[in-house]
Amino acid sequence: MMEKKRTDCPALPPGWRKEEVIRKSGLSAGKSDVYYYSPSGKKFRSKPQLSRYLGNTMDLGCFDFRTGKMMPGKLQKNKQRLRHDPLSLAKLFWERRLKGLRPSDVTEEVLRTLDLPNGLQSVVPDSSDDTLLSAIASALHMSSAPITGQASVAAEKNPAIWLNTSQPFCKAFTITDEHIREQELNVHQARRSLEEALMADGLARAAENTQALLEGNTT
Repeated sequence: MMEKKRTDCPALPPGWRKEEVIRKSGLSAGKSDVYYYSPSGKKFRSKPQLSRYLGNTMDLGCFDFRTGKMMPGKLQKNKQRLRHDPLSLAKLFWERRLKGLRPSDVTEEVLRTLDLPNGLQSVVPDSSDDTLLSAIASALHMSSAPITGQASVAAEKNPAIWLNTSQPFCKAFTITDEHIREQELNVHQARRSLEEALMADGLARAAENTQALLEGNTT
């Protein structure tokens, strides 16, 4: 059972509405989910989705998705932290240290580079696909928070000020059900190929052992 509340959102352009869905039962009772609806009725579940839809028409850098309000004080505090915190400043372009590094197997043979989806684009100048892939992999490994990319479109214009250092330095993206199904199919195919390779290797070893036994019996 859920309770839904819809209200106008003055922080967004006219016609936008905020919906808060409060859960009334179950283990998550009392918690709520927030959604936004455009004047045409399109539903948005996250700030990155909202940012991509509005594009350059509105800067959502200080927009708080949960409350539906602009929080300029919080943004100013983040700017000051970046200016005075050497660690945060050092992290801004840490991806550059990964530039030129390539993964290799145990024989030191360089592995084939993965092709990134078109939706994954870096907001940092002079950044390759390899660097971006390493940054996303590191974020997934080091952080327990959702990986969404840079929600603020202002990060592309002035990354030194607007970048969110807790996220990889790529444009905001969303993983759809179609993406998940494609990856599940890739994993299934990879497992099947591995199974076939192991079976072929086992048959080859069995044939070698049989041949060795036959040669031993004939001598």
